[in-house]
Amino acid sequence: MTAANPFDESPVPALPPGTSPAAIRDALIDEERTAFERSYRRALADEAETLDLTGVLDVLRNYHRIAWLTHRQGPEAHRRMLDKAAEIVRTGENPDGVPADEVRALIRQRLGQ
Repeated sequence: MTAANPFDESPVPALPPGTSPAAIRDALIDEERTAFERSYRRALADEAETLDLTGVLDVLRNYHRIAWLTHRQGPEAHRRMLDKAAEIVRTGENPDGVPADEVRALIRQRLGQ
């Protein structure tokens, strides 16, 4: 019986398509692209000292989600969502929001209660 060559296949997984740092960066809108590059570079610098890629992978995972959502809904819709979130944070109110009591009443109505 021949021992398996440990170099035939690497246990280190390859990044799936669309999840490379360059692909993620290219899928982001300008405002988020800058934040991604800063976070990615900071994580790379930290990981160079610790030899632990957890921080780099966390950055890639987080920004891949944002890139996927941006691609799915389109850059303009994504930008509108960010603007809306900023307005809610700034004012503390959602002008399009529905009071919780109305939502509960609608749920009860739909459940026939």
